[in-house]
Amino acid sequence: QVQLVESGGGAVQAGGSLRLSCAASGYTYSSSYHMAWFRQAPGKEREGVAVIANDGQITVAYFVKGRFTISKDNAQNTLYLQMNSLKPEDSAMYYCAATQGTRSLIARLWNYWGQGTQVTVSS
Repeated sequence: QVQLVESGGGAVQAGGSLRLSCAASGYTYSSSYHMAWFRQAPGKEREGVAVIANDGQITVAYFVKGRFTISKDNAQNTLYLQMNSLKPEDSAMYYCAATQGTRSLIARLWNYWGQGTQVTVSS
């Protein structure tokens, strides 16, 4: 059973930075799983933020490109999301996800999810 636990969320002012972490367990992390970050604001659909595939290929949503960076540490079984130049519209619950299938940013195609970590950006 794949287990994902996010941490690192919090409240920051616009222009600030946060680094989210996702600790993965229950499978061989460096195997065939792709990893991703999604977010969901109240009243909105869950949207893909960034994907890092098992071969290292990275896809980043246009609305965070140049500000957010996804990375992973295979030795520590940990996924990261470095978020810089945060904006109020980045406020959301951020979720870590894993799958062996898609590399896309379509949430319904991902199988395993963490419980989320809240990010709040004030103006």
